[in-house]
Amino acid sequence: MTLLLAADLAAVVLVACSALMLPALARPTLPFGVRVSADRAADPVIVAERRAFARLTVASAVGAAVVSVAALAVLRHPAVIGATVTVLVVAGALLYHRAHRAVRAAKLAGGWPAEHRQAVTVDTTFRTDPVRVPWPWALPALAVPLLGAGIGAAVYGGLPATLPRFLGFGVDPARRVPTTLTSAFEPVITQAAVTLGAWAIAFVLLRARPDLDAARPRGSARRYRAYLRGVVALLLSTAACLGLGLLISALQLWGVVPATTPWRVAAYLPLAALLGASLLWERKVGQAGHRLPALPGEDDEDSGVVQRDDDRHWHLAGTVYANRRDPALLLHGRLGTSWTVNLGHPVAWLLLAALAAVTLLAAFGVVDLPRKEGLF
Repeated sequence: MTLLLAADLAAVVLVACSALMLPALARPTLPFGVRVSADRAADPVIVAERRAFARLTVASAVGAAVVSVAALAVLRHPAVIGATVTVLVVAGALLYHRAHRAVRAAKLAGGWPAEHRQAVTVDTTFRTDPVRVPWPWALPALAVPLLGAGIGAAVYGGLPATLPRFLGFGVDPARRVPTTLTSAFEPVITQAAVTLGAWAIAFVLLRARPDLDAARPRGSARRYRAYLRGVVALLLSTAACLGLGLLISALQLWGVVPATTPWRVAAYLPLAALLGASLLWERKVGQAGHRLPALPGEDDEDSGVVQRDDDRHWHLAGTVYANRRDPALLLHGRLGTSWTVNLGHPVAWLLLAALAAVTLLAAFGVVDLPRKEGLF
């Protein structure tokens, strides 16, 4: 019971802090996903909405903690924690949308877009001299699956006729499966899939359109380069930490270490360290790198224009982008460190149609998708 209460309160604090970080780490010119000029970033309406969002988020977290603790005392079931997290996430999304609508209404009512000339900026060096993969950060992501494959090959000949069921981050000794190459090397296969997925995402992000500020084109381009290198390094570190957790689970699967609680907890320690490092990194660099320190002269840079107002193409509080005239398929989102697909692009519709077709075929039993209980 004590462990459930601690996990519940930790989940509430984590979700609440994550919600509070969103407006704090956003660029000053994108409060709650609304494009404004730099001289409007401290407008009283925006300041008031930031304070209201913080107060309501804290109040909802306190309420959720009280209700969930009472529910756990009665039900004593971990499903209460999942329900609490879901309610908090939905509440945070609604509060964010409320602030978004208030800021956008003030912007339109005050005629803020007409106060400055608007423009966009393009830096072709992102094509002629693209951001490179930070190889020192890539090596652990490559080494962990190789280490897992080596250990697995060494112990495979001595494995018993059956193995515990692999659950992703952990095993279930009560359920056994026949020992085959697939069941024995499932953790290694998962490691390889995670690593390849991380590399594929890194490749796409490095070639996505950079998010630059027309008011300060040179400074924003330099910061975005540093930011993008950090994102790729963090992505590859995520693959390494996931792989390390899977390796610890693989050792339990192969009987190298016992499937006890300490070893199960140890599988999650790399993810906990990754989460802490990610939060610290996000706090240091901010959205699209705007918090990175400026070089001499960059603070005085002023092109005489502001970034073009494209709010009409952003929907659901700045989380969904759709612009048929924009040739970019992937672009930086307005919510933290995120990227989004341009739903106005024909390729995006083809991808959605393919996903819908596979989902329908699977729902009607035409195709069988691999069944997995979950990585965690």
